Amino acid sequence: MNRSNKGANTNFIQMMEDIVVLFIVYFIERKAFEDVILPATQPKCLALVVVFGTIYILSNKESRIYDVTFFFYMDRFWKTISKSWILATGITMGLMYVYNPHINIRRFHLHFIFWVYVAICINMVFSRFFQMIFADRLAPRAAFVGTFEEYEKFNYFLNKTSVKVEEVGYILDRELPDKKVFNILGVIDDIEQIVRNNEIDQVYFIQHSDDNIEQIQQYIDMCLEMGVTVKVVMDVSYSRRMHRSNSYVSSVGTYPLITYHTITLNSYEQAIKRAMDFVFSLIAIIIVSPVMLITAIAIKLDSPGPVIFKQVRVGQNGRTFNMYKFRSMCQDAEKRKDELMEQNEMDGFMFKIKDDPRVTRVGKFIRRTSIDELPQLINVLMGDMSLVGTRPPTIDEVAKYKRGQWRRISIKPGVTGLWQISGRNDIRSFDEVVELDLRYIDNWTLESDIAILFKTVGVLLTKKGAY
Repeated sequence: MNRSNKGANTNFIQMMEDIVVLFIVYFIERKAFEDVILPATQPKCLALVVVFGTIYILSNKESRIYDVTFFFYMDRFWKTISKSWILATGITMGLMYVYNPHINIRRFHLHFIFWVYVAICINMVFSRFFQMIFADRLAPRAAFVGTFEEYEKFNYFLNKTSVKVEEVGYILDRELPDKKVFNILGVIDDIEQIVRNNEIDQVYFIQHSDDNIEQIQQYIDMCLEMGVTVKVVMDVSYSRRMHRSNSYVSSVGTYPLITYHTITLNSYEQAIKRAMDFVFSLIAIIIVSPVMLITAIAIKLDSPGPVIFKQVRVGQNGRTFNMYKFRSMCQDAEKRKDELMEQNEMDGFMFKIKDDPRVTRVGKFIRRTSIDELPQLINVLMGDMSLVGTRPPTIDEVAKYKRGQWRRISIKPGVTGLWQISGRNDIRSFDEVVELDLRYIDNWTLESDIAILFKTVGVLLTKKGAY
C-alpha cells in the first residue's frame, strides 16, 4: 500500500463545524433582512458570505488551526481565529467599497460579520468540549514502547492536542524503569502476542536521541505486517531516514512524529463511511422488515430453536462482537461440526460443506437467496460491522492466523466485500480469501465501496456461489 494518507492530520470535524456556523448565521441574517433586501439582490449577499467564508477557512487552515496536533490554548486559538476573521472582513469590506452595492446589502454584511464573530467565539468553546467527549469514545487503543521518561513528556504534549488515544499499556524495551509504570503489557520481544491479546490499533515507539533506530525496525515491520498503525516519536536526525511512501511526518510539541499505516482511510473518510453505513442500513432494515418478519415465522414453523443465530465473531483488530444471522441450521449444529470436519471443502481455517446435513429446509432457501444475512444490518447499525468490508472470522479461525493474515482484521468486517462478489462459496482456498480482503484494504475508496454494493445486488439476483 503506497497511498500517503494526505490530510490525515486535518481536523475535518472542526472545519465542517466552522462552515456550518457561517451558514447558520447567514440564514438567520437573511431572515432578519428579508423585508429590506429584494430577492434579486440575495445572490450578492450570498456571494459576500461565500467569499468571507472561503478566506476565513483558508486562513485558519494556513495557521494550522485545523491540524489535530495543534495545541489548544484558549488565548492562542482565539488570536488565530480573530486574525482570520479580520483578514476575511478586510477583504470583503474592500470588495464592497469597490463594487459599491446597495446600502441594505452593506448593512446586511456588517451585521453578518459582527454576529459571525460572536458565533465562532462561542463555537470555539463548545466545539472543543463536545469534541473531547466524542474523541474519547472513538479513540484508538494504543500501546507505548520506549523510554518511560520520554513517554511522560510526549504524553504531556499529546494531551494538549486534539489527538486522543485510549492508553492500553506500556511495553518494555529494556529493564523496568525506576518510576511506577501505569500498566506493563510485556516486553518488546512479545509484541506480536501483545497486539493479538489487547485489541491494539496503534503502537507508539518513543525513541531517545541516543537510541539506534535499527533496533526497533523489525518490530515496526512486524506491526505493519499485522495491519497495526505505527507512530515513531523520534529525534529529528532520524526523521528523513525513516520516511517511506506509506508514511507521513507531523509533530507533537517538540517531537517529530512519523506515522506508518496500512489502511488508506483518513478520519473524514471513516466518518463518511460510517455515515453511509448508518443511513443505508437503517433504510434497508425498514425496506426489508416484511421479508425479515416472514422469514422469522417460517424458521419458527420449520424447526425447533431460536429464530436468530448469534455467534461471537472477531472485528477490527481483535475486538469481539455478537454477529446475527437467521438460523439456517438445526439447533445442535455447532456440536455436530467436529464430526463433519473431514468433509470440509475449504483449504485452510474456514469451514464449508456444499450439502451440509445440518441445514434445514427453510435454511437452504434463505442461504441460497442470502436472506439469512439480513440481521447483520443490525450489526452495521450498531457499528460492529460495515456494509462493505472483509469477511468476519470466528475466534477459532483468528487463533490460527499467521502474522500476515492478522492484517485482514485491521478494518471493520463487512456484510459484503470482494470475497462475496468474486465467487463466495466457489472460492475454496483460504489464502485466496485473505488475498481478496487485503486487496480491498490496500485499494479502498468510497467509490469502490459503492461499486461493491451494486455488484453484490447482481450476485444476489444470479445466486452466484450461494449454497
